[in-house]
Amino acid sequence: MNHWLILPILIPAVTAPLLIVSARYDTPLSRVFCVAANVVIGLVAIVLVHMVSTAGPQSYALGGWPAPYGIVIYADSLTAMMLLLAAMIGLVVSIAVMDGEDENGRYFHAIFLFQMMGINGAFLTADLFNLFVFFEVMLLASYALMVHGGGANRLRAGLQFVVLNLVGSTLFLIGVGLLYGACGSLNLADVAERVRELPTGQHQAMLTGVALMIGVFALKAALVPFHLWLPGTYREAPPLVTALFAVTTKVGIYAMLRMGFALDFWEPGTLFYSIGQWMLPAALVTVVVGGIGVVGARRLGEMAGYTVVASMGTILIGVATATEGTLVAAHYYLIHSTLAAALLYFVVALVQVNRGPASDSIRLGTWQRRSGLIGSCYFIAAVAIVGLPPLSGFIGKLLVLKSVQLQPAMIWTWSVLLGASLLMLLGLTRAGIMVFWTGQTQEQEPMHRPRGVLTLVASGIVAASLVGMTVGAAPLMEYLEHVVEHMLRGQS
Repeated sequence: MNHWLILPILIPAVTAPLLIVSARYDTPLSRVFCVAANVVIGLVAIVLVHMVSTAGPQSYALGGWPAPYGIVIYADSLTAMMLLLAAMIGLVVSIAVMDGEDENGRYFHAIFLFQMMGINGAFLTADLFNLFVFFEVMLLASYALMVHGGGANRLRAGLQFVVLNLVGSTLFLIGVGLLYGACGSLNLADVAERVRELPTGQHQAMLTGVALMIGVFALKAALVPFHLWLPGTYREAPPLVTALFAVTTKVGIYAMLRMGFALDFWEPGTLFYSIGQWMLPAALVTVVVGGIGVVGARRLGEMAGYTVVASMGTILIGVATATEGTLVAAHYYLIHSTLAAALLYFVVALVQVNRGPASDSIRLGTWQRRSGLIGSCYFIAAVAIVGLPPLSGFIGKLLVLKSVQLQPAMIWTWSVLLGASLLMLLGLTRAGIMVFWTGQTQEQEPMHRPRGVLTLVASGIVAASLVGMTVGAAPLMEYLEHVVEHMLRGQS
């Protein structure tokens, strides 16, 4: 067995309790352990990327129990890519929170690592029940991180978040029960085999169970009509924490991809073909709602939430059409949108600590410490999110538009994507003018020394990654073509 596969789960699972027991009163030591754990997870992810690229998909049966009786960990090129992306975001966030966000609670770093454990476990598991378990780990850790620092508004938003996700978890568990009752297994590969021999009388139970789980994945990914929780929740959560949540929304899309290709959602005449057909309309509506929300947002944090909604819709366009070209475009845009969202939330954090009473409200305000670096980071994030050249957002949206040229819904897709991009351009430009290029600066504060130096460092790393995605688009596309080729081969 390949023991490398268990390490992305094992490292945070071991480190977090150690921090609770031995370093909960020692913030510097907790920081060292948290950053070190994320570095090691990133190195393991790099090893896995190389391993699955050269030797093919890898699996690991916990306790030596084979599927479907035991817990199986599975990694292919897509899994390794997502693990590396999560590790990178986890690392830059763990650097940024050292500006002081982690001082608001003694268990912050331990909870942060439990969140990483849930994310990595969701990417690695090959079993639907264990996917439910890791969803719950993410939910508990996300709630704790969201209400970190306290406050009535934050607590109210956190309560809304946890209630909606508990409802989703209940529906997920019902779906798992229906699925197991119909085919007698929860291992996704085993389910894919058994569904072909399923008696006709079990079809409705199977279809209902899968539909419930897809609805829960849509809730996690904030797709219309399940998106309502995200903008308000992310607006009130600590922005540095929300930068990590940019990865958790991708878990929903990842789960859709896994289940969709295992059960042939896009193959005409199959049991689940009807589920695949609603994805494109939902994707287009999600993009529209995200674009309108960006224009109407009153705070930067809320606006950033709507950009996440729009990006999830854009990714789902590629997933819903499910051709090689659209899937490559969707994967490229998935990486780009995660980095761009993280950068925008870093900017929100910097604005909140440097702008004074106006905080991140999109209105005229007085800056306590104005810095051109913060405005520059916002400009880079805005260009990347809208999809203007020369950054990777332009390449990503161009790939999506080009990949749907021969699709029946090409006109609708082009109209929605270009129209929503225009709306986001207007909204982000308005916010930039109101927040960064108008207002006054208090004279008694030095204008060149903003708070949040480590957050600026983290922003620089993410901005450099967006530039790297642009410069290195060709080799990255080659890797993504390999990822998609494996997915399509596994389907056939």
